[in-house]
Amino acid sequence: MKLLIVEDEQTLRDTIEKYFTEEGSICEVAENLKTALKKIAVYEYDCILLDIGLPDGDGFAILEYLRASGKNECVLIISARNSLDDKIKGLNIGADDYITKPFHLAELKARLMAIVRRKTFGSNNILTYNEISIDLLGRNVMVNDKVTVLTKKEYDMLLYFIANKGKVISKNAIAEHLWGDEMDMLDSFDFIYTHIKNLRKKLMELSGKDFFATIYGIGYKFV
Repeated sequence: MKLLIVEDEQTLRDTIEKYFTEEGSICEVAENLKTALKKIAVYEYDCILLDIGLPDGDGFAILEYLRASGKNECVLIISARNSLDDKIKGLNIGADDYITKPFHLAELKARLMAIVRRKTFGSNNILTYNEISIDLLGRNVMVNDKVTVLTKKEYDMLLYFIANKGKVISKNAIAEHLWGDEMDMLDSFDFIYTHIKNLRKKLMELSGKDFFATIYGIGYKFV
């Protein structure tokens, strides 16, 4: 997953970032409302972990911005505010869940994954697409009932393409999703071709089918 952690308390922000990075997610952080809005305007995320008590404004402004701009990021509010009014307001203007501080990181992860599964894959732990079956909890991939071993980037790329099946995905979008802010330091997107070539080969070996259509000059489509 690609996450944006919007939290002004540095210790908590660093702890959440470290936890999810070690779990294999791409994490970006924002310590205030201004930085968060700039990132959301430029990048896309699977989920935003949002503290609504920010030093330069109310985090609810981010939910309002997402709704006004038609963006579809999942949002999990993390807040010290425990009032029913805040919870109702957050959920009514677009948050997917609300967890109060302090919380266990394991519960935060469970809630986050439930949100993403529900929005992206319809709440199922087993994702099926034609001959491909993916255990989202075990991170196992099977093609025609045979296990295929993927690298982390290949696995993340496969999920990203299935979630966007039938859409033309640009190389820039792929790089942004899988590498986050680091994409700004890349000289070219040639490495994306290498990852797709390897993933395409592994899927074809077990399915006999090429799932990737190359849209020249733009990117790729998963079919």
